[in-house]
Amino acid sequence: MNYVSAENLTKSYGIKTLFENISFNVNEGDKIAIVAKNGSGKSTLLKILMGKEIADSGTVTINKEIQVVLFDQEIDFDPNLTIEEFMMTLDSKPIQALKKYHQSLISQNPTEMEEAISEMENQKAWDLENEMKQILSQLKITDLEAKMGKLSGGEIKRVALAKLLTETRAQHTHTLLIMDEPTNHLDVEMVEWLENYLSKEKITLLLVTHDRYFLDSVCDIIWEMEDNNLYVHNGSYATYLENKMIREDNLNSTIDKANNLYRKELEWMRRQPKARTTKSKSRIDAFYDTEKVAKTNTKKQNLELDFEMKRLGKKILELKNIDKSFGEKVLLKDFSYQFQRGEKVGIVGKNGAGKSTLLNIIQGLEKYDKGEIETGETIKFGYFSQKGLVYKEEERVIDFIKEIGENFPLANGRTISASQFLRLFLFDDQTQYSPISKLSGGEKRRLHLMYVLYQNPNFLIFDEPTNDLDLPTLTVLENFLLNFQGCLIIVSHDRYFMDRIVDHVLAFEGEGKIRDFVGNFSEYRESLKSEVRSPKKDASTSLSMTVEEKEERTDNQTILNDFKPNQTKKKLSFKEQRELETIEKEMPELENQRTKILENLNNESDYEKISKLSAELEEVSEKLEMHEMRWLELQEIVDNQYLTSKKTHFCHSVGMNTEKNHNVEIPTE
Repeated sequence: MNYVSAENLTKSYGIKTLFENISFNVNEGDKIAIVAKNGSGKSTLLKILMGKEIADSGTVTINKEIQVVLFDQEIDFDPNLTIEEFMMTLDSKPIQALKKYHQSLISQNPTEMEEAISEMENQKAWDLENEMKQILSQLKITDLEAKMGKLSGGEIKRVALAKLLTETRAQHTHTLLIMDEPTNHLDVEMVEWLENYLSKEKITLLLVTHDRYFLDSVCDIIWEMEDNNLYVHNGSYATYLENKMIREDNLNSTIDKANNLYRKELEWMRRQPKARTTKSKSRIDAFYDTEKVAKTNTKKQNLELDFEMKRLGKKILELKNIDKSFGEKVLLKDFSYQFQRGEKVGIVGKNGAGKSTLLNIIQGLEKYDKGEIETGETIKFGYFSQKGLVYKEEERVIDFIKEIGENFPLANGRTISASQFLRLFLFDDQTQYSPISKLSGGEKRRLHLMYVLYQNPNFLIFDEPTNDLDLPTLTVLENFLLNFQGCLIIVSHDRYFMDRIVDHVLAFEGEGKIRDFVGNFSEYRESLKSEVRSPKKDASTSLSMTVEEKEERTDNQTILNDFKPNQTKKKLSFKEQRELETIEKEMPELENQRTKILENLNNESDYEKISKLSAELEEVSEKLEMHEMRWLELQEIVDNQYLTSKKTHFCHSVGMNTEKNHNVEIPTE
């Protein structure tokens, strides 16, 4: 089913053309990511599809049977509404039925209640409230009575996201979900939940995101907006990069051929008399077409700056036993750390855990309760905060940068101009001489980043630098930071960015505890998952009454953990063995049944069928859970039997008495 068709769309602002004569289709089930430099028209294109902007030319056809829902970066809300009231402002009929039902419960009017229940039945809205609360809970929004005006920017964004996902679930018609940077202000757990939610849901999605792991997990089509055109790539982010490279290589080859032809035709043009024949005019037209191709600029500025950074001394930065609390909330407790030359540290943790507070303490912007900080005399901090850029409305981009200095120092006494440095960060000549107020939100973030780097710091501190930055800018920034010789601290939820840059992680784990993990972000996350999969045995569940500290043993005299010598060695009976085999066979079948029922539920709109499927789902899930519990019981007997056998075999092989030498560690195979 075709949702949207666009033909020959063109949109300009003044002399700047965003896109020209682009055409595309969105079909049911498509999950599309838009990739482009900030200011290329991504958000404008989304607004045209929503009917909030009008294209200069071209047509957009939206199927009358579909509903288009937008998650925008700019969120409108009444600050006096509670979160629950804000959620209930949705226009969908199921939400309105739910709202009417709540009002009837308050009024206790029998007629109103009967009408409300009837409307709930008609709109199939009984499960909607639970779904809405589950979504809010996953996004860490628990106090539904809190006023919207009292929430932080990140909380407002998460509530708006919950509202959008609820609206999508509430729609019984076909829905096109449009999302502009949905992962901003979400911590890693929330991003992973949303990633899983969108990848499994049968929805049609048009997405703008800078999160490359998120993009790869959710989307299978990439639209690239560049040079006023739109290119479609089917596949992953890696496929898009490969296709882009091939296209640019082909274009360069075409330009080389056009250059050769252009030089020959230019000589002919110069020899021609003023009076020209029709044949000459045709050749002249072809000459100008060739000239246009030959003068196409495809050179990309690669960031390879060997810059003259202020030298770091022996003493860089040392934190000793730092404590910091706000009331009863402990953010830092006895935290010590000594930064080394060239360190690239990633800081992670849930929102509100104290990450930004630590950054402020390091720079002397906030006082700590206890401890000591020693900062080297040569340290020059560069801080990229979430607060944004402070500028004069009509000040031009180039003038704003030149306030710091006309030139940026490189090694060996060389310099590059402010204009050249701006080009490295994708500001073309036209944009450099534009007022800052005319820049898009993403371009202002890029200029803020430029402003920090141009001051030539030797200790960089970045607080969520990837928010609102486009993928081309992120690539430039990553290349810059990989070559950066000073110290670097990054607070970010962008997993790809962290994996590429940082060499170890400081993880805020709550109640002032900070773990120092050597490795990148994905390795840290994997270590957490391993801990969950293999938890240490609790003393209360141990078979032995006490666990003595391990002592140094020689050769084969080591410890067999938690083994009791007089314990009965239980084996599976023949009946239990058959039961285990049956369970192992039936569990995958029950999993498949459960998956099919869930798929049918997602596609079903008839209330009676939904009720029947829900009952089936409950029955299958209960049976599967019982199977899993019984499998664990039987498997534990098998494991104990194996351990007993291994222990006996090992002890006999080394001449030990199994009764006396029960504290024996079995060597792994």
